[in-house]
Amino acid sequence: MSISTPPSLQHLAMQSLLSNQALAISALEDLPLLLFPSLFMEVYCGAHTEVLKALVQAWPFPCLPLGDLAESPDLETFNAVLDGLDLLLAKKERSSRWKLQVLDLRKEHPNIWIQGYPSMARLSCLDVLTDKPRESHCSGMTEEQPLMIAMDLTIRGYAENDLQAHLFQWASERKEQVHLCSRQLQILTSSISEIQKALRMVRLDSIQELVVSEFWLPRTLRMFTPYLGQMKNLRSLTCSSMCGDFFTHSQYSWVIGEQLGQLQHLQELHVHDVFILNVNVPNVLRSLRPLKALCLSACALQETDLRFLFQAPCTRQLQHLRLRTLLMRNAELLRALLGQVAGTLETLALEECYITDAQLSAILPTLSQCSQLRFFSFYGNHISLATLQNLLSHNAKMGHLRRGLYPAPLESYSPEVWFERNFDPERFAEVGAALVQTLRDVGTNQKVQICTNFCHRQNRCQIYSLTLDGSWAVTKEGLPGFPALPM
Repeated sequence: MSISTPPSLQHLAMQSLLSNQALAISALEDLPLLLFPSLFMEVYCGAHTEVLKALVQAWPFPCLPLGDLAESPDLETFNAVLDGLDLLLAKKERSSRWKLQVLDLRKEHPNIWIQGYPSMARLSCLDVLTDKPRESHCSGMTEEQPLMIAMDLTIRGYAENDLQAHLFQWASERKEQVHLCSRQLQILTSSISEIQKALRMVRLDSIQELVVSEFWLPRTLRMFTPYLGQMKNLRSLTCSSMCGDFFTHSQYSWVIGEQLGQLQHLQELHVHDVFILNVNVPNVLRSLRPLKALCLSACALQETDLRFLFQAPCTRQLQHLRLRTLLMRNAELLRALLGQVAGTLETLALEECYITDAQLSAILPTLSQCSQLRFFSFYGNHISLATLQNLLSHNAKMGHLRRGLYPAPLESYSPEVWFERNFDPERFAEVGAALVQTLRDVGTNQKVQICTNFCHRQNRCQIYSLTLDGSWAVTKEGLPGFPALPM
């Protein structure tokens, strides 16, 4: 027979207090700061809406991390929080203990409600616009200082999240008193009206990670571009599923480049499935600051574009580089790029770039100079067993390399239907034994994996991982995304 843990005296006291709504509200003025987090949890989870309104007004910390309290806030309860904010915003005079400046709807602070007062007191209103927590020195809202609401936003143009739509409407009616901040913003629609509505609401200097997708018409990009330069704290920009023709707007490449040049803090650029005709790549990238991470995937880039990109100042200090599904005809270009980042590169992914034995042999000496490399992905390329063995031998000498993701060599496929990528496990058994012997001969500390039967659409692949006893363990896994790589 199990014995349940009896409720604590503090819990019983709170239940008793909440049984009298008027008494609970009046007690907030003298409630010890230590009890506010626990009482808020009781009030919020118990849907005591009137007490919740008063508790929001009396919140004695700069930040209220509501997003960490509930998976998906009930709209009625969330409305009570907004009503409490309305009452707080309407007050001309406030108690010196009332210091709320930020309503945080993100999941940024795991377990903070369990940790309670000490962690809550350390949260700063400045955390909304920065990556690193700072000590709290906020003194509460004034008439000149607006309330900030932090929420990671996704703009789809259809079936918007009810809470997000409601918050947009509420904030739009209080634009002078409320600033909507979004560290992570995703725009997954080409609807100009929806994009403009969001960008006019969001404080643009709060955006640090931006994803734009589904821009199928040039006019959508032309409307969006002027907003880009105002995102002064942007660190990561991802563009995907975009196409168009700049032929009728020949100067627009220059305009985009001008906006990108204003992003002083941009560190990561991810471009996937982007096909834009008549774009002048030098004009777009001419003012870009040195990047830490660059990812190009399924982009229609000409050799002249790649030549400029690989020689541009923005690629000279790369720590992380991924090239996927790009036809690399000129190994000399890639060799030159690796040569200039050999001292800084930590992550290198050359996936499905149609690299052959001869091309790999051309870049291998330069690859061996990448002394800081920790992760190497090379799956999807067409190399023989002998070339793969040579690659593994070279990589074994890299002291920092911890993981390598390699293609199954050509000998692993049925030759009569190789173009269909018909991987043959029986053929690989013989190939795998040869690879094991090579690795034993050279000695390596890296995790060696062979990637087969990969599908980018489903983001899945079959992985052969070398185990400690020299056998190959077979698993089905998701392809490693760029954010999941060692950054």
